[in-house]
Amino acid sequence: MMALQVFDYHNDIRNVFVSPQIRSRFLRMEPGTVADRHSHDLGHEIFLILEGKARFEISGEVAVLEPGQMCVARIDEPHQVSVIGDEAMTMYLSVTPHIQPTHTRRGDEGERLPIRFMASSAYDQEESRIPIDEEIDNFVELAESAASIAKTAAEAARMAGARLSRALGSRSTDGTDRQREIMWFGLYRTFDKLFEMADQWNKLAPRTGSTG
Repeated sequence: MMALQVFDYHNDIRNVFVSPQIRSRFLRMEPGTVADRHSHDLGHEIFLILEGKARFEISGEVAVLEPGQMCVARIDEPHQVSVIGDEAMTMYLSVTPHIQPTHTRRGDEGERLPIRFMASSAYDQEESRIPIDEEIDNFVELAESAASIAKTAAEAARMAGARLSRALGSRSTDGTDRQREIMWFGLYRTFDKLFEMADQWNKLAPRTGSTG
């Protein structure tokens, strides 16, 4: 079990927690700063303003946020942040999930730009030192394992789904609870392995081509 960590936006202006499930950071932007427009292919991004003011443009809609206010850029929504006023702006943000390349750059009209992977250091992470061929083999092995687990979960869901329908028809609470647990276990095991696969991908991807 890892020790409980406490982060303070006055001191920890960085990515404070990075995992495939979620990436969280405190970000400070100086007056006049305009961030690059981008979107996220796999999930959402949440922004909470802590100090200063920020202008958010999300899918063509605009809002100015002050301390204590938050907004969300949903999956595939192009968004851009800029600082309003003469004061620096500090915010908390989280992206979920965090799977490279995470960001999809967007042009002025919202069009998708070429994919660009980032170095691990861009997210305040150390680059893996495991031999690259071993990293590739690990990813392939996890991909095959994820496929096998998903197949098993699908077969279990098919059988449990049929039993669940019968149990619901007979109003058997014990029966429905049991079949629901079977279906949940398959879903849980699948996601657990997929996140393990994603963690390996985040180590591998920055080392196999250009970044920046």
